[in-house]
Amino acid sequence: MFPVTSEAGEYRPLADRMRPQTLADFAGQEHLLGPDKPLRLAIERGQLHSMVFWGAPGTGKTTLARIISTSCEAQFLILSAVLSGVKEIREAIAKARQYRDVYARDTVLFIDEAHRFNKSQQDAFLPHVENGTITFVGATTENPSFELNNALLSRVRVYVLKPLARDALNRVVRQGLQDRERGLGNKNLQISDEALELLVDSADGDARRALNLLEIAADLAASEGITAALVREVVSGSSYRRFDKGGDVFYEQISALHKSVRGSAPDAALYWFARMLDGGCDPLYIARRVVRMASEDIGNADPRGLRLALDAWETQERLGAPEGELAIAQAIVYLACAPKSNAVYKAYNVALEDVKSTASAEVPLHLRNAPSGLMKGLGYGKKYRYAHDEPDAYAAGESYFPDDMAARQYYYPTNRGLEIQIAEKLARLRKLDEKTQKN
Repeated sequence: MFPVTSEAGEYRPLADRMRPQTLADFAGQEHLLGPDKPLRLAIERGQLHSMVFWGAPGTGKTTLARIISTSCEAQFLILSAVLSGVKEIREAIAKARQYRDVYARDTVLFIDEAHRFNKSQQDAFLPHVENGTITFVGATTENPSFELNNALLSRVRVYVLKPLARDALNRVVRQGLQDRERGLGNKNLQISDEALELLVDSADGDARRALNLLEIAADLAASEGITAALVREVVSGSSYRRFDKGGDVFYEQISALHKSVRGSAPDAALYWFARMLDGGCDPLYIARRVVRMASEDIGNADPRGLRLALDAWETQERLGAPEGELAIAQAIVYLACAPKSNAVYKAYNVALEDVKSTASAEVPLHLRNAPSGLMKGLGYGKKYRYAHDEPDAYAAGESYFPDDMAARQYYYPTNRGLEIQIAEKLARLRKLDEKTQKN
């Protein structure tokens, strides 16, 4: 039987004992390791190159780095960015240089939690990656584009590891249960199909968690084996949804929520809302983003959407959960079902670009307020036409842009919702302007 304890007498969890030793044992990541995929070919041919593995916990980043090192007959050194600094980096580089000089072989330097190294620490690797002293293999759960500096990124290839699919997790659990050398095969335990399904669901794409849950269930199992009731007991009270507050999954999910609302898909929008709440997201953050959706994607097609979004935000602030969350859900569904318009959003951006790209034009005299006699004497407010004194409360032909700036049209109402009427009114007013200018 595969030892449950290390040489130092420390207990070895099932997830560690079942760590794959070869690509044949590795589960998942077919998009990287399938037949004829570049990474698989590089590993099989012993062609080392520096790389970064980006993926959620339990997707095989460390395991794959070890397999690469073994396949290429290279020394494997590991540093944790949480526990290491420049001193440890220098010591690892010295070991790599010595190993190359003595054995003429490469060294894979695996950096766990690579995103936790600061810029100067990351820079310490550059000359040694450049001259081939080490093959840098980093692992990160954070987006390398934001967490690793450009100098290091330019010297590595980034591989994205995906959460394990159900069939891959199913395979991992069954191997752990049946393997007599490394796993739990000597216990001769059976697992029901329902229990297996519950366990795989609870793992949420994480192979390590799947094996940890399996080991706990196996320790508690009676003669009838691992049942669905037992798995429910093991996983009860624990939520393990992939959601890192402020990280990539966070922004991916809020993006999915926003795009579902924009795409008039209320059911999908509710799903992503529920996912974010389940992951621990602050409902007030979502409420603020819902207000943004109301302005950006619904706009004047249905101005009631903005008011409803603000009311939901206030309800959450006043009442908290669950009443506030229900109000946010109501606003989300309303916005998803409402007519859509980004006309104001587009108009605002074009106007803002105009302002940034042109000189600071003065306010025309007739539009300036004149609270003092001096200002009146300077012509402030002179010839201003008070709209309410004009027919239909509209000063036809009047200009409100700076004197040296031609009139612009930024806002183009859509033919949806209330903007249909807004467009009709604006068209009517423009005809009045044209008529006045001709006269």
